[in-house]
Amino acid sequence: MDMVTDFLETGVLPTVLLLVRASVPVLALYVVWRSYTSFKKGQRRRDPVVMLCDESSGLRFPVLYWENSIGRSKSCDICLPDATISRDHAVLMRREEGWVICDTGSHAGVQVNGKKVKGQKLLSIGDAVTLGDVTLTLWNADSPPEKRRRIFTGFSREAASPLKLMMTASLVHLLMALQACFIGGKAAPMQAVPTLIAMAIGWGLYVYSIGIQHRVSFEIETIAYLLSGIGITLLAACDIGAIKTQLAAMFIGVLLFCFLIWFMNDMDRVAKFRLYIGAGAILLFIINLVFGREQYGSKNWIFIGPVSVQPSELIKIAFIFVGTSTLDRLQTKKNITEFLVFTGVCMGFLVLMKDLGTAAIFFACFLIIAFMRSGSVRTIALVLTGAGLGVLLALQFMPHIVSRFQGWGHVWEHINDQMGYSQTRTLTYMASGGLFGVGLGDGMLAGSGVFAADSDLVFGLLCEEQGLLLGLVVLMAIAMFTIYARSDVTRSRSTFFSIGACAVAGMLLFQTCLNVFGATDILPMTGVTLPFISAGGSSMMSVWGLMAFLKASDERTYAARRASKNSSRPAAARPGRNTGEFTPSRPSRTAERDTGYTPRPAPRRKSGAGKRYASPPARHSSPKRPPPPPGDGGDMEDITSWR
Repeated sequence: MDMVTDFLETGVLPTVLLLVRASVPVLALYVVWRSYTSFKKGQRRRDPVVMLCDESSGLRFPVLYWENSIGRSKSCDICLPDATISRDHAVLMRREEGWVICDTGSHAGVQVNGKKVKGQKLLSIGDAVTLGDVTLTLWNADSPPEKRRRIFTGFSREAASPLKLMMTASLVHLLMALQACFIGGKAAPMQAVPTLIAMAIGWGLYVYSIGIQHRVSFEIETIAYLLSGIGITLLAACDIGAIKTQLAAMFIGVLLFCFLIWFMNDMDRVAKFRLYIGAGAILLFIINLVFGREQYGSKNWIFIGPVSVQPSELIKIAFIFVGTSTLDRLQTKKNITEFLVFTGVCMGFLVLMKDLGTAAIFFACFLIIAFMRSGSVRTIALVLTGAGLGVLLALQFMPHIVSRFQGWGHVWEHINDQMGYSQTRTLTYMASGGLFGVGLGDGMLAGSGVFAADSDLVFGLLCEEQGLLLGLVVLMAIAMFTIYARSDVTRSRSTFFSIGACAVAGMLLFQTCLNVFGATDILPMTGVTLPFISAGGSSMMSVWGLMAFLKASDERTYAARRASKNSSRPAAARPGRNTGEFTPSRPSRTAERDTGYTPRPAPRRKSGAGKRYASPPARHSSPKRPPPPPGDGGDMEDITSWR
């Protein structure tokens, strides 16, 4: 203790803390960048697994995805421009038991080997599928040509080690905790305890995922862990006594993350429970409306003793789950109606609760899900027009929202009244932080009496105490979820995961924009939180639960397990081309391809119908090959092990 006192009296401490603050954004940026390059490197090549062959014309249609839409529409994965085929005729899906064809309410129906399909039908290699006047045969795909490995891969082409990324993120947290131990120039080692607990939770997730589940990717969890630790350390420096709720919420959120990944692994279970989850969400809204307490103009809080819960945050998970599972496969009229009704009910409850900020987030998520399914700009424009009229009508009954719009863009004219007091102080203290901040706990915003400085205006607090650079890195990390979702949208094993990942990424990005732009007076204040950073246990649990949708869209772990199975199988026992499994000349190439360490494939083509047809097969690769025994699913691996 005497040594610490002597060190504090030397006057070297401010310089050391400045160097520490300057190192934090650099290390955080490294974690974000290496996570990005790692998952970009880990993308698998889109090689066809099976093919649909038109025996009459000799045309082949490669099957590239886990779920493939078939129909006359140009937006279908397999476009068949025939008048007897409906626009959205059928879906070819890859399930645990094999390849399944599903009729989506077409006029002509679907026949397999001359028998009409009711609902869905399990296919075998060599089965003839008739859609209208077109008959397609399911065959195994030819072995793709080997690609030469690049001699120079470069820094950004090397996959990052999950352990190194976690250690670097932990170093960021330790450096921030070191700052917290010297608030005001006085030693306070207890300030580091919340950070250490958050680190223990993150490393527990790492051991479970990498050590027990043997997952090969950890980028999503690393970024979420990095942001959670930054938020907890920042809030602990303001009020260490109130950080218990945030830590408990992080722990529960991690458990929820693990549970949802397991739950969504079974698509049949997803379809079975979607109605129950939707009903549970509506029940939560009713309980909130009846027993909720109105605060700050919104009735979105339920108090259970000393604990407060915001149900709308948890309903975000249910909304995406119900929306994506309802629209799984194809958008029939029934499914569209179900989703529209559920969305309307949720929006109605949020309006009654006077929570327009959360309502805007729900609506943005609805637009993403609806657009990914329909692709109709006209429909989206009509929905936006109707929503705009609804907002104008709702503003007539919400004076506190009207006051926010009145002060928007004029906060400096109301520096001493309610319209501009909080935002003007936030902007002033943000500017005083500079690039590297004034230090944890040494800022003025937390103790200035500014309302919601640790929640709605937490971005200003972050920039003041840790600097603008770290604030920008945090925004970049949240934006990385969007890039991640976009890259995985065509590689997931189901549209449920693809749409869910994009909906989550869009929701988080939109929520971040509302929070940051509201704090900086670019947009009116909406009262929404900054993901992972703002104080609020419900928000922390919600964002960790939403991470499960992003993680579930990643199939690299499954691909690695498939590669391990293929490489461990004796060469003589490996099936050849007639069984549909690829048999490259060098087994190591199989592992390289299946784990995804190849250049990024070309994007999915969305052009005219003529380009949907593949070129005629070469003479040496005729589709008329002897099929495997009945019941064989071709290159169908054990997907029960997928995580």
